[in-house]
Amino acid sequence: MATTHVKEMKTLTEHLGKHQLKLTRQRELILGAFLRQEHITAEAMYHQLAKSDPHLGLATIYRTLNLFCDAGLAQARHFGSQTQYDNIAHKGHHDHLICTNCQKIVEFENEEIEQLQEDVARKNGFTITTHRLELYGLCSRCRH
Repeated sequence: MATTHVKEMKTLTEHLGKHQLKLTRQRELILGAFLRQEHITAEAMYHQLAKSDPHLGLATIYRTLNLFCDAGLAQARHFGSQTQYDNIAHKGHHDHLICTNCQKIVEFENEEIEQLQEDVARKNGFTITTHRLELYGLCSRCRH
């Protein structure tokens, strides 16, 4: 495990301890692979990791990614027909542009949009606790 992932490993081990779960070699392997990704499906991770660990099953990867969500390291995002897991451990809030043709995902941050959302919520008597902004369309490559 890379030294840059110490914080994430600490978060995971604390979460596992609270729930009387163990840090297994497979969980460590999945965490390392997950933290090197922007967005990944369980199936894509399975194909990546099966080369180095043929005993690692798809169900284990799904369970572990969901465990990462529970621990606050990941967020399951439903882009189209697939669930992708977004690494939120070292990122702040961000939004997404999603190409409906090639499924390319672009992350972005925009303070003006964030402020407008806060203004709309306040004008309607809401306090935002969490939100997602996903914009769907065609990327420049698919438009041509």
